Amino acid sequence: MDIGVVGLGSMGRHLAANLAAAGHAVRGWNRSCLEPGAVPGVALVSDPTEAMQADTIITMLSDDAAVREILQAHGRLNAARPGAVQVMMATISPALSEELARDHAAAGLGYVAAPVFGTPDVAEAGALNIMAAGPSEAVERVRPVLEVLGKRVFRMGEHPAQANISKIAGNMMITMAIEALAEGITLTEAYGVAPADFTALLTQTLFGCRVYQNYGGKIVEERHAPGFKLTLGLKDLRLATDAARARALSTPMLETVRGRMSEAVEAGLGAEDWSAMARLTRKGAVEKGDQ
Repeated sequence: MDIGVVGLGSMGRHLAANLAAAGHAVRGWNRSCLEPGAVPGVALVSDPTEAMQADTIITMLSDDAAVREILQAHGRLNAARPGAVQVMMATISPALSEELARDHAAAGLGYVAAPVFGTPDVAEAGALNIMAAGPSEAVERVRPVLEVLGKRVFRMGEHPAQANISKIAGNMMITMAIEALAEGITLTEAYGVAPADFTALLTQTLFGCRVYQNYGGKIVEERHAPGFKLTLGLKDLRLATDAARARALSTPMLETVRGRMSEAVEAGLGAEDWSAMARLTRKGAVEKGDQ
């Protein structure tokens, strides 16, 4: 299959390389210049419109603003290969996803939203969990491509925004788990329980799942090298807040964790992994204990 990849950052380059390794003809574009051969098997192009001359177009960009600038601001959808299917794998707002679905239909293009759960190392291993939503015909047409990139494709609905809101809600819940771990570890440590012992208890009994196991270890060992940057996590919490307000929903936990993450960014932790916000909870407890 002829595939174009728009966005060859920390995630997109692995998507493109895996597709090329699977035998697809892949051309890719990135906002910052890459050296020839930077992405194995991928032909680098100088303009996103060139990458969009493909049967399937995968887009992995950082946020709504980048998507608007690159896809909408210069009429590039109208210049894409007629009948192509755009697969939006970026985490964007449901509102923008709905707008893009209309724009693609007007341009005679298919549109599928397929955001993912997984960090760059998971993308490199081709083991992402992918949420796909959009018209059945378009989803089935790109399913073979998605199955190269992920270990499982979850069908989330007929409307692309349903995949986007699922990703946003999932990320929201991860931040809540990080804060819950930080508070639980801090509370038990105040009574003499070793953080590693409490985390082992949790992750081997009540919360034996990857999120608690992964972030519990990061918090206990203070390993916060970015898998997913805190600034991007805050962006996703803003998307969750906007989505909730659009439906007049009450989300008190979201508001609390968003405030905590905002404090972490203001404290200079924005470039670290989003688990670094746990430092504020643990530091605050120590400071109060010293008073």
